[in-house]
Amino acid sequence: MIYGIGIDIIRTDRMKEVVDKWGQKFLARVFTENEISYCYQKRTPYLSLAVRFAAKEAFIKAIGSSIPVSLTDIEVVNSDSGKPILHLSSRLEDFIKINFIKKAHLSLSHEHEYGVACVILEQ
Repeated sequence: MIYGIGIDIIRTDRMKEVVDKWGQKFLARVFTENEISYCYQKRTPYLSLAVRFAAKEAFIKAIGSSIPVSLTDIEVVNSDSGKPILHLSSRLEDFIKINFIKKAHLSLSHEHEYGVACVILEQ
């Protein structure tokens, strides 16, 4: 059974503009240290940042407005096979357990101008 679905899209140049304007202050408020490090090792860091931002927004949409969420409570990492997965703070993990959510599916895609993410939460 589906608990929730969320999708988000972001323009890569919008992410670049925000990072150029606010710098480390913005990055630290939105991304974990691991995410920042991972993205800046890429040839196109703003595309990687954008798609991770979209994933966080998609997850928030999938859980609904039941609980306030900080973007750093959600971390996008890659499994050993390269598949993107969500690591959640203990508070969000508790929310997942209380609501009997068994699986979080994450799909990311990006092109030069856009990053898009879809999250499906399954009970």
